Amino acid sequence: MNYDVILIRYGELALKGKNRDMFEETLMRSVKSVLRSFYKVKVRRNYGRMYVELHGEDAYEVMDRLKRVFGISSISPTIHVDPDIEVIKERSLELIRQMNPQPRNFRVVTRRADKRYPIPSMEVNRMVGTHILRALPAIKVDVHEPEAIVNIEIRTEGTYVSCETIPGPGGLPVGVSGKVLLLLSGGIDSPVAGWMMMKRGVTLEAIHFHSYPYTSERSLEKVRDLAQKLTKWGGTVRLHVVPFTEIQTAIRDKCPEDYLITIMRRFMMRISEKVAANTKALALATGESLGQVASQTLESMDTINKVISIPMLRPLIGMDKIEITDISRKIDTYELSILPYEDCCTVFTPKNPVTRPKAYLAEKFETALDVDALVEDAVNRTVIEEITTKPREVVSDLF
Repeated sequence: MNYDVILIRYGELALKGKNRDMFEETLMRSVKSVLRSFYKVKVRRNYGRMYVELHGEDAYEVMDRLKRVFGISSISPTIHVDPDIEVIKERSLELIRQMNPQPRNFRVVTRRADKRYPIPSMEVNRMVGTHILRALPAIKVDVHEPEAIVNIEIRTEGTYVSCETIPGPGGLPVGVSGKVLLLLSGGIDSPVAGWMMMKRGVTLEAIHFHSYPYTSERSLEKVRDLAQKLTKWGGTVRLHVVPFTEIQTAIRDKCPEDYLITIMRRFMMRISEKVAANTKALALATGESLGQVASQTLESMDTINKVISIPMLRPLIGMDKIEITDISRKIDTYELSILPYEDCCTVFTPKNPVTRPKAYLAEKFETALDVDALVEDAVNRTVIEEITTKPREVVSDLF
């Protein structure tokens, strides 16, 4: 079937009231951005719907891109038809006939947004359904669990017929909710957290703490590759690579072993807050899940959070590892995340980390360190990389 138009529907955006136009404009920019390599397409919108006119481009290649645009609830490849009821009947029959395998039953659903159209929706359903039944004696009507649904949209801007509806990722268009700085490690959780934040409409930047030579260049490459996976959902990601070796070495040499993770995380928060301020990010985000590891108890989170004033977002907080892993497979980060290249957290993990650290003890132990100087030095030596969807060249060690 040669489709004419991809019909885009959006769910949450319909609830945005006076801000709806801004949300739709942002979504339209996102759609145009992911389709920029399809030179023939034209994107337009009308109230409650968006249309991608194909002009000969492959519908399924276009839809494969659209399935990664947050803010889209569903998409349908459609044929743009004349509103004459006889034309609607014939094109609907044509769509059913081209389905493989042939459905055993069907239903017709008409949405008559253009109330000037003289035939009521239920009557259109009846007329189209009757036409299909007469032409295809082996098929039946099933309004409850049909194998095929003929969707007819009669709108002021045109009439569209489709037999296929593909779910979109939902959420809000990237960019409508401000900027967030994600603490991106090489594990399973943090890329999923980044994906979930983008789903809520944020522009994402990432920060990674690299402890060369304790962690290899391959571990940093893995993080770059994970960031690149996220670009397919939200565009370019600026990755801030922080040299963390001196700080971790100082903590190991001067602080109690059981508090290493707690104090290390407090330094990460301080550095991330300064980087966020430099990039105008309004919040930090992590892949923490309550109770998953020693540093993710409520007591640990409270002690670690006390060194910052910026909001800390934890989109995975109530999820278990199975749920998180399922999403990582869905967004194609899992196989990268399980590659055996250690990050700075795993290299310096003590045998018996404290699970319920006290903030006053962490502060006491930090007096052995020049906290401000260490943080300032790490921020100043942070390297910023632009991670895009384009293939990257492998670079040599930075530190």
